[in-house]
Amino acid sequence: MASLCVKRLVYTNDQEEIVKGVCSNFLCDLKPGADVKITGPVWKEKLMPNDPNATVIMLGTGTGIAPFCSFLWKTFFKKHDDYKEDEISFNGLAWLFLGVPATSSLLYKDEFEKMKEKAPETSESTMLSAEQTNKKGEKM
Repeated sequence: MASLCVKRLVYTNDQEEIVKGVCSNFLCDLKPGADVKITGPVWKEKLMPNDPNATVIMLGTGTGIAPFCSFLWKTFFKKHDDYKEDEISFNGLAWLFLGVPATSSLLYKDEFEKMKEKAPETSESTMLSAEQTNKKGEKM
């Protein structure tokens, strides 16, 4: 048995239609004690794309960034058994979108800089929600 905390996604789009998130609404509509089958990778801590030149896009927030940092480090600095002998490591594009409230909340800055030195095609896009201001310069 597992207990989850899920925020239900419901919003109105530009066409004034109500849009509901598929997974969050499914989970929120379950009755307590309902059986749900969950599947995923077994016996692997991360799965590399079959193509070492693939594009990998990741979304992370706050302290939830730790698994992505580990994934990226292993992606660019470790040999992968899934790749052929002449394909030493991942050569594709890795793009991480990181959302945090403030610059002071950014984690693993030094590690990301080292990864960018080794793999310049690695990209990190940071969104700072609490540092945004409106036209008057006030916090949003």
